Amino acid sequence: RGRSRRRVIPLYEKFDPGCSLNVEHLLFWCGHKFFEGEWSGVKLVVGLGNPGLRYRDTRHNVGFWALDQLAEDLGASSARFFKNALIHDARLAGEKIILAKPQSFMNRSGYPVRDILAYFKISPGDLIVIHDDMDIEVGRLRIRDGGGHGGHRGVASIVELIGDRDFCRLKIGIGRPPEGFEPSDYVLSTFKGKSREIMRDVISVSSLAFTSIITEGLETAMNKYNSYGK
Repeated sequence: RGRSRRRVIPLYEKFDPGCSLNVEHLLFWCGHKFFEGEWSGVKLVVGLGNPGLRYRDTRHNVGFWALDQLAEDLGASSARFFKNALIHDARLAGEKIILAKPQSFMNRSGYPVRDILAYFKISPGDLIVIHDDMDIEVGRLRIRDGGGHGGHRGVASIVELIGDRDFCRLKIGIGRPPEGFEPSDYVLSTFKGKSREIMRDVISVSSLAFTSIITEGLETAMNKYNSYGK
C-alpha cells in the first residue's frame, strides 16, 4: 500500500523512447531489414479472396492461390499480419515486391489495399491485383492495365477506396455459372474434375505472367499471356 505501481514499458519504447510506432508496426518491422534505404520502386501485388477454411478452395479464392504460388516461386519471406492483410516481401529483377492477401473478406478488400499503399507511399501505378473473372474461360489468363471493375466486388472496393482505377489486373478465368446457378453461389463453389487440374496449371502460369510484367514490361506480358489457354 502506498507504493507506486511500476509502469510496464512497451517493447518499442525500450528501443526508442520517442518512437511513435504502434504495436502493429513493431510486429512488422522487428527484425525486418528488407526496406532499409530508399522505398522507391516498391510494387504491391494483391491476391484477392476470402479468409478461412470455408472459402479456401472456392473459385473466388484463385487470387489467393496465385499469390501463394508467386510467394513460393520468388522465395518470399514468411507471411506476417499487417494492415489487416497477410503479407510477404520479395525481390525480383531489382524491384522490391510486397505480396498481400487482404483478410477483410472480398467486398472490403479496398481497406487493407488503401492502407498498405498509403503506409509505403506506393502509387496505384505500382499496384497489381490478381483476381478471378467469370467472363474468362477456365484455364485462361488476361492481363489488363486499368479499366472498370467488371462487376467484381473486390476490385470495386479497391477502386472506391483508393480513388483510382489505373492499376494493373491479372485476371484468372473461372468461367460462367451453369444455367440456373446464381453467380454469388457459383464463385463460392469449388472446381471439380478436369477443371481442377486445369487450374493447377494456370496458377503456375500466372506466376510466370507476373514475372514477365516486371522483367519484360506490361505490353510484352500481355502479348505472351493473354493468348494462354486458347
